[in-house]
Amino acid sequence: MEHPVTPFEFKSADSTIALLRDPYRFVSRRSAELGEAVFETRLLLRRTTCMTGAEAAGVFYDPARFQRAGAAPPPLQKTLFGQGGVQGLDGEHHRQRKAMFLQINHPDRVEALADVVTREWERAVADWAAPDQVDLYPEVQRLLTRAVCEWAGAPLSEAEVDLRTRQLTALFDAAGDVGLGHLRSRAARRAAERWAADLIEQIRSGQLAVPSSSAASVIANHQEPDGRPMAPRVAAVELLNVLRPTVATAVYIIFVAHALEANPAWRERLAQGDGAEDMAFIEEVRRTYPFFPAVTAIVHEAFQWRGHDFPEGRRVLLDLYGTNRDPRAWEDPERFDPERFLGDDRDPFAFVPQGGGDPAVHHRCPGEPISTRLMGIALDQLVRHLTYTPVRPAAPIDYRRLPALPKGGYRIQNISPRH
Repeated sequence: MEHPVTPFEFKSADSTIALLRDPYRFVSRRSAELGEAVFETRLLLRRTTCMTGAEAAGVFYDPARFQRAGAAPPPLQKTLFGQGGVQGLDGEHHRQRKAMFLQINHPDRVEALADVVTREWERAVADWAAPDQVDLYPEVQRLLTRAVCEWAGAPLSEAEVDLRTRQLTALFDAAGDVGLGHLRSRAARRAAERWAADLIEQIRSGQLAVPSSSAASVIANHQEPDGRPMAPRVAAVELLNVLRPTVATAVYIIFVAHALEANPAWRERLAQGDGAEDMAFIEEVRRTYPFFPAVTAIVHEAFQWRGHDFPEGRRVLLDLYGTNRDPRAWEDPERFDPERFLGDDRDPFAFVPQGGGDPAVHHRCPGEPISTRLMGIALDQLVRHLTYTPVRPAAPIDYRRLPALPKGGYRIQNISPRH
């Protein structure tokens, strides 16, 4: 007979393969089996504590207990995040770098990006009317690349668009792969950083004139706590930390399209509405669909929580996907119901699709307003400005893929502008 699992420990030599097989649901399912919000296991042979739920998120985002320096696994540092970027900083260094990103993502600048993205949607829709079918995911990647590079002060020639789209997409779409996929992502990271570093140096030397409010200019002129500018390679990492997440919103946009087809009553309700409920629909998409599975930190100072030891230096994994669907915080969490977001009465740590806490202080994504604004533009286009038929409506989501997407992609046909 198998020995019972202790309340806090998953009895396994290493859970890396189990995590890779089910990256979004591994922590929440194991937590449910144990009946605990926290348990220990090994990931990449390193002892790791896994946490899920709103209460766990509140603990995780306490800067007195956790640090981010050294938390991200090396494979992700060399693909998704880059080395030297804001995700791995703590203390005053982090606060100053985060302030830079909040300046870049000021509401006026988000609206400026929204204008460019809307124009690119209109341009793309005109092109999509000719082919028999269009795969929406790569098409949205391309239009977002065009838009964000123009807005950020990283101008692209027409011949460059496909190359930069592939590079920026590889930073998030292949970052979690193993084997050749991971190697392609690392190669894309190196090439994209060279391109971005060259842009930074051209701006600093006066060879390239860009608006002072643009992301590239703000990053090029940012001063570190010691009063010096960032090294060109680090500045390149931070510029990519603006471009990459914006293009990654293509994943969320596919989920918007998928949710519209899976919930036709809501599609009709939104089509007939005045836009007041669009954000509630978007937030429910972010709550229920799998975008980023988890975030990591390192215990800064030893403490106990729920009778469990968190020793200094321990890597901790916070389950984002499971927290957003935790039955302790959400009634009937598997049900898609945007009306949950028509009010404001909810625990801020129960909803953490792109991290939790205060974006100005904690390691919450400062680009969240961009994500939700661009999802809103996509929703408006799909519901009110475009007619189409999905080739495989509401196809099941492939949870083994990182990032998760509908199985077989999301192809549409019979496309025409709605007048």
